[in-house]
Amino acid sequence: MTYRSNDVAPPVTGPPDGPPPVEAADAADADADTTVAAAGPGQGMSRRGLIRWTGAAGVVGLGAAGTGLLPGVAGSARAADTAAPSSSASTASFAAARSGASGKPGGTTAVDTVFDPIRPPAVPLAVRSPYLSAWLPASNTAGTWPTFWTGRTTAMTGIAQIDGVPYLFLGAPNIDGQVLRGMAQRSLTTTATRSVFQYEAAGVELTLTFLSPVEPGDLRRQSVPLSYLTAEARSGDGAAHDVKLYLDISGEWAHGDSGTKIGWSGEQVAGAGSGSLTSLSFTPDGTKSLAENGDMATWGTVVWSATNRPGLTWQIGADTVVRPGALTDGKLAGSADTRQPRAINDAWPVFAFHFDLGSVHRTAQQAVLSVGHVREPAVSYLGTPLPPLWKSYWPTWQQMAAFFHGDLATAATRTAALDRKVRQEATAAGGPKYAALCALALRQAYGGTELVSKDGKPWAMLKEISSSGNVSTVDLLYPAMPVFAWADPAYLGLLLAPVLEYAEHGGWPKEFAEHDLGSSYPNAAGHNDGNEEDMPVEESANMLLMSAAYLKGASASAGRAFATGHYPILKQWADYLVDNALDPGFQNQTDDFTGFIGHSANLALKGILGLGAMSQVAAAAGNAADRTRYLGVAKDYIGQWTGKAQDTTPDHLKLAYDQPGTWSLKYNGYPDALLGLGLVPSSVAAEEAAWYLTQVNPYGIPLDVRHAYTKGDWEMWTAAWLRDHPVSAYLIDSYYAFAHTTPSRVPFTDWYDTVNDRPAGGFQARPVIGGVFALLSVTR
Repeated sequence: MTYRSNDVAPPVTGPPDGPPPVEAADAADADADTTVAAAGPGQGMSRRGLIRWTGAAGVVGLGAAGTGLLPGVAGSARAADTAAPSSSASTASFAAARSGASGKPGGTTAVDTVFDPIRPPAVPLAVRSPYLSAWLPASNTAGTWPTFWTGRTTAMTGIAQIDGVPYLFLGAPNIDGQVLRGMAQRSLTTTATRSVFQYEAAGVELTLTFLSPVEPGDLRRQSVPLSYLTAEARSGDGAAHDVKLYLDISGEWAHGDSGTKIGWSGEQVAGAGSGSLTSLSFTPDGTKSLAENGDMATWGTVVWSATNRPGLTWQIGADTVVRPGALTDGKLAGSADTRQPRAINDAWPVFAFHFDLGSVHRTAQQAVLSVGHVREPAVSYLGTPLPPLWKSYWPTWQQMAAFFHGDLATAATRTAALDRKVRQEATAAGGPKYAALCALALRQAYGGTELVSKDGKPWAMLKEISSSGNVSTVDLLYPAMPVFAWADPAYLGLLLAPVLEYAEHGGWPKEFAEHDLGSSYPNAAGHNDGNEEDMPVEESANMLLMSAAYLKGASASAGRAFATGHYPILKQWADYLVDNALDPGFQNQTDDFTGFIGHSANLALKGILGLGAMSQVAAAAGNAADRTRYLGVAKDYIGQWTGKAQDTTPDHLKLAYDQPGTWSLKYNGYPDALLGLGLVPSSVAAEEAAWYLTQVNPYGIPLDVRHAYTKGDWEMWTAAWLRDHPVSAYLIDSYYAFAHTTPSRVPFTDWYDTVNDRPAGGFQARPVIGGVFALLSVTR
């Protein structure tokens, strides 16, 4: 077995280049990765833990003896007041962080890192699509490699040279002959579109901002699979300082197998205005298109670009050559290693930029970069490759990248406005902790989707990340729906479009709605043989409820076109529900990890509300008779449902009609509130709200009587449905507590244990986290 020169030491557990087990990677980091591990080397410690223990990788004092050099990792995870964080980092953040928990000036003393408004389980860095999904699985950037959502390392290194002294602020490089000190990480601010890190060392303040735009209503910009990274340095002590910044990424961004060969190039790209870019790109050599390895794309090109400015140099080459060369020479060679293609782990090629910012005073000097993953084709549909939607606007990725860099100023303004909107409206709806959850959820929800072109028309595709990898899974779209219903109903319509197209024209053979468009992203191969994970009542009701949610936010003309254009298939599914919704047979449903269930009260509620949704579809289509019919059936069924679902004790509803003494979260009551159906009696809502408060655990309310685990999306759906009851605030507070304290450093999970704040399974980074926006959506 060989180890990369990037690594601080051999991994102790887990396969090479694979996601380390949570126990090995995080057992010593249970308090937000900010407490020095007590174990010695070789005792199941993570790469980060080994750095802290040994001071390896040439980083002085990143262990127990060095908290004065890296004060940002010395304290416990501490959240700032969860009132509104600003959408951009300010000098006030530095002042607050310096003061520490005691409020005394901290200078370079060991203080807590301030997390505003939440300490994320994993910090979103570049999150824009299923294949551009980079995260920090820790709280502090120095000593930790960023990873793909699976946990595979996607290395990124950041070093600041201040008055000739190198300070590490990002990654875990091993640089022979160099002794790196550590920048003190003072704060981490998380907004809906940004992760902003504040550092301090030797009189210099550094702000590192990862901006992954979310662009509601703007398909051109939303289609861009690129993410910004900006670094701003300024003097913090009033004196002038010579500052140089070094940043690189590794070939690991290109493929899930480090033995895969990649080829690369560096080029100058003309800017959209007066500026220009230096772009470094790399691509797997001879790999299969439209395939995955470890959930990463096996085809496509990683694009790493920097806006040209005085003092910028670049280089592509072995990490052992490029990194020490930059620190020794104060610049890079402007050359690309000619030994290519070669394996990612063959002398570990890195793609580096060096910014000589010169003498830095109070006015900030900025370096602007972007990282992205471009693929053509993007997906396939029934065997036909589909291009990414961005190709409808730019013929090449170079032109797209030039536009993206030229658009930074306006993108910053737009996304800051969206950050404020999320914060203000979410705070008004559910308080500052709810606003924090929404800020953490937005990029993840949109990052599970991407825009493609089908015969010149836009479609939005969704990957069922980390659970099954299916394409556009209907019962993944359903829990994610609230974020799109709130932020951009038209985008919800684009997500529904391929599902409807397949049912109408693609060869789907069954009378109820399909579960998904294909077993393995990115290939929407369909299930024309009918062999799939059937969820008959579940998916049919889901499609009707989401269609009605789309209609609620659409213009009258767009709504009528949608309702009339898709009326036959929606009516077919509604008629299936007329026959099957009131008392569902032994069927699978979205919480398939709990198993099939017969006579499910929650599934029946969904089906009944689906009929109510169909009445709204009929109204939009101008079919008054069907509107009256479906609404009448829904009202009749809800009356029967109330009696069938009532437990033998009159204080709650059952899990299933034939299971007295049981209960479950009736999260499917949320669409009743979202769509304004008014079908569920208020007395039933009050009864359930009171019962749930008798079943609370430290981190939430279990999904049902059978287990201690729950689903965060369903917790938030329940909070939205029961928003006028005290249980709503409890659900928000407990989910925040889970996210803020869980020792598992994986992207925000939706399936977790309510007793011990650990994930219950392997769910992470899933777009269903859009369900957090349920409370916001009912106030839209």
